[in-house]
Amino acid sequence: MAKEGGCFCGKVRVSYEGEPVAKALCHCLDCRKITGSTYSTNLIVPGAGFKILSGTPKTLAKVADSGKEITSHFCGDCGSTLFRDGPSFGDNKVIKAGIMDDVNALDDAKPFVELFAPHRVGWVQEVPGAIQNPSM
Repeated sequence: MAKEGGCFCGKVRVSYEGEPVAKALCHCLDCRKITGSTYSTNLIVPGAGFKILSGTPKTLAKVADSGKEITSHFCGDCGSTLFRDGPSFGDNKVIKAGIMDDVNALDDAKPFVELFAPHRVGWVQEVPGAIQNPSM
C-alpha cells in the first residue's frame, strides 16, 4: 500500500511503496537550513516505488556538506521541502518524514542512523540505539 504526503499548501503530492531502506536524522548545516530547525528526519526510499502524484516541485542543486551534489525538491508556492536526491543516495529518494499524511509517520521514522552527528546542537541528545555517523 502506498504511503502519501505533500507540501503545506497541498499543491505537490508524493507517494512511495514498500519499506524505507533507511531512516535517518541529519544534522548537517543544509538540513538545518531547509527545515528551519535543529535537524531533518528522513525516510530513504527506493526510487522505483517513489512517485510525484501532483504538482511539479521546483529544484535547487548544490554541493552538500558531504562534498557531493544534492538536489532539493520543494513546492514553489509554499516552500515546503519534500524530498532530496543525489549521487550519495543512488536511485533512492530522501523524503522529509514531516510531509507524510499519516499522523504516526514521525513515530514510525525512528532513525537507524544520525548523519553528521558531530554537528548536533548541544541540547539535543543522541537517539538511543542509532548509529552515530560523523559524515555522509
